[in-house]
Order: sequence, then structure tokens, then C-alpha cells
Amino acid sequence: MNSDNLEGKWKQVKGKFKQKYGDLTDDDTTYAEGKFDEMVGRMQEKTGKTKEELRKEIDSM
Repeated sequence: MNSDNLEGKWKQVKGKFKQKYGDLTDDDTTYAEGKFDEMVGRMQEKTGKTKEELRKEIDSM
């Protein structure tokens, strides 16, 4: 999965959550996106894998 696909999926998820939970704001979803990026960064640091390698591994789970 490339970054465009991942970004598209993330936008779909954000939209669904905003529909389901109307009080969510862009700030809330941006915060969650930032936390995911932080987690991937920590995984890169610990495993020595690239971001793309980790995303493929996450997708295969």
C-alpha cells in the first residue's frame, strides 16, 4: 500500500467517525493521525525498518 492509498483510507475513517460522532472536530482527528505517525516513528526506531516496510507489515495483519 502506498502513502496515497493510506491517506485515502485515513480520510475515509475520519469521515465515518465524524458522521458517527458529530462532535469530533478536525483537531481531534488530526491529533489521532499525529499519534499514529508518532507510533510508526517509534517502531522505526526500535526495529530499524522503513516506514513503508512497517506499513506493509501492519496491512498484512
